[in-house]
Amino acid sequence: MKQYDNIEMNTTMPSRNSSGQQSNRILITSGPTREYLDPVRFLTNGSSGKMGAALARAALDAGFAVTIVSGPVAIEYPGKAEVVFVTSTDEMLEQCVRIFPQCVGVIGAAAPCDYRPKTTAFHKLSKQDYSSMTVELVETPDVMATLGKMKLSHQWAVPFALETKENAASRAIEKLQRKNGDLIVLNGPDAMFGDSTHVEIFDRSGKKLKTVCNTKDIAASEILKTIYCNRHHNAPS
Repeated sequence: MKQYDNIEMNTTMPSRNSSGQQSNRILITSGPTREYLDPVRFLTNGSSGKMGAALARAALDAGFAVTIVSGPVAIEYPGKAEVVFVTSTDEMLEQCVRIFPQCVGVIGAAAPCDYRPKTTAFHKLSKQDYSSMTVELVETPDVMATLGKMKLSHQWAVPFALETKENAASRAIEKLQRKNGDLIVLNGPDAMFGDSTHVEIFDRSGKKLKTVCNTKDIAASEILKTIYCNRHHNAPS
């Protein structure tokens, strides 16, 4: 088991499951979701699930049990992790709401679609039938904001924020407050496609706790370490 500052992570971040038993399980959301326009076309994004897989490996190495709720991906997750596959954002939310009460915390590395078509056609939309098309989109539920509202004092939540604008840090911190998270991990679109990433970790006060520019496995270990340090520092004496 890995140790951080000579203290085992899972001895300082316990939770209680619905049976009152101590839990050391972490929920990780991973990958994209799909929102279908017709039976074959859908809205999605380039999330690969690689960051979620790296976080799962880091959490398992640190002694946690891991449940991953994942959208469609082409990668393999660690064999010791429990994996629940979903397709849509609504399905991801449903599974996370079911699983989160049994967990010590959640890391939201998934990139669920923010919008879905208002209506889904029963049959494939054909060019022969439409010379042009306007698609009306409606918001999907915010998975991490919902879990942030659910979390109890002994649980924690760490969402990710992918930003492309110049004020990325301030936008991420606003998301952290809105989602009622404990920390937030800021990254950019380049993180979706490769084995390396650049992340910045902020707390609720807006303080930047860590910057990591490295492989996703090393970034995942640093994220877990930062979560531990934040919980240990803020633990009641």
